Amino acid sequence: MDLQNLGYAAIQVVHNFGAVAVVGSAVGAVWMKPASMRMRRGLSWTMLVGWAAQAASGGAFGGLSWLYYGRFPDIHGLAIAALLVKIACTATGLLLAAAFLYRGERWSEQAQQASWRALATLAATALTAAAFLRWFS
Repeated sequence: MDLQNLGYAAIQVVHNFGAVAVVGSAVGAVWMKPASMRMRRGLSWTMLVGWAAQAASGGAFGGLSWLYYGRFPDIHGLAIAALLVKIACTATGLLLAAAFLYRGERWSEQAQQASWRALATLAATALTAAAFLRWFS
């Protein structure tokens, strides 16, 4: 068994479930408006854990390459732009989900909906950038 491929596959599983969490929780929250704050808090936790999984697994991809090759993956051009977009979406998504958990109960319904639409947009953008990163690297 090739341990390197097993490692990449395991990381990909975490990355895929993180993507499902960020897209699913955001789209779910937008669709079930107006939702109870209890439901939104649960979805916020799912969102936060999903973004954290995206960040950790994304870093793990680079870390595994470093472990096996002594360098990060050789990407260029559009793949670098896509990676930067994914990183920006992840950082912003983490911050917005954390802010919602910390203060979201005090936000107006309109502000809560706007935050979930923004989180859904960030999730869709990151997922789209992932395709470009994969196929242009």
